[in-house]
Amino acid sequence: MNITRERFAIEAALDSYRSQLDLIPDDVFQTTPAAGGWSFAEVYSHILMATLGSTIGLEKCANGCPPTEDGLTFLGRLMMFTGSFPPIKTKLPAAVAAKMPVSKISKEEAKNLLIKCRKRVDDAVMLVKSAPPDSRYKHPRLGMLNAKQWFKFIRIHLEHHLKQLRRIKKSFS
Repeated sequence: MNITRERFAIEAALDSYRSQLDLIPDDVFQTTPAAGGWSFAEVYSHILMATLGSTIGLEKCANGCPPTEDGLTFLGRLMMFTGSFPPIKTKLPAAVAAKMPVSKISKEEAKNLLIKCRKRVDDAVMLVKSAPPDSRYKHPRLGMLNAKQWFKFIRIHLEHHLKQLRRIKKSFS
């Protein structure tokens, strides 16, 4: 994995989230699409809180998680290999939904969370470079991820939900 390439891809995704935020009409941002699913606000809530949570997992790996032989689940191996989510719709795991419920945040909250995410990602880069590869922290679906895998997951997850924003945008067109 190329950390610099992943970082640029994460920054590009965060830039896309920020620029799209300005294009979403205020009256539509918190509106649930007629076909159901999440509103723009809920996607932003989920993706930004998950990014912050992923940086915490990464930091735990870099700062002394006990080494383990445990590794990735099948889904985790697949996602790390392909660099993307499988092309099927999935639901947020109940354990994650309970810990980190999505909410209809405001555009201002989304802007502030984007700034916070960018700072956490910037701080994480040096940690990723020095983290021991056998120090891992559990992801609810992907298994035991090391710091580099957490960093890659951040990019994969951000890009995945950009597709969801496009689907929501189409539903309002």
